[in-house]
Amino acid sequence: MRCPKCGCLDDKVIDSRTSREGTTIRRRRQCANCSYRFTTYEKIERAELMVVKRDGRREEFSREKLVNGIRKACQKRPISPQTIESLVDKVIEQLTSKYDSEVPAEEIGKLVMDHLQQLDEVAYVRFASVYRRFQEATDFVQEVKKLESQK
Repeated sequence: MRCPKCGCLDDKVIDSRTSREGTTIRRRRQCANCSYRFTTYEKIERAELMVVKRDGRREEFSREKLVNGIRKACQKRPISPQTIESLVDKVIEQLTSKYDSEVPAEEIGKLVMDHLQQLDEVAYVRFASVYRRFQEATDFVQEVKKLESQK
């Protein structure tokens, strides 16, 4: 690892610990040349998933796109950014354990809706309105009635 201060390639790890539920390792390093301390993170690199869209197009899976969609659904709701990140991690973990290279967009939407339904019903209905392409107010009413009947 190159020292960000002097550019030296020689360093030593002085502390390691897992973070984010064991999905990453945080390492404190010290440069052998200038003694500057810096932090690096190590995580498992998985093969990139391709998302198969409804119209058949394929695009690279984007964590940021998933986070943004869930954030919009959770806007002005009592849901912390950490909870959203945790939800995204769970969805990605489920996707990568089930699919090797390509995942249908519908599957991503279903997983997110399942998690949001347990987390916050308003966020669930908001996400469902985009995912299921609600056209009229009655679509919202029907979804809320489904939620009530499930209780």
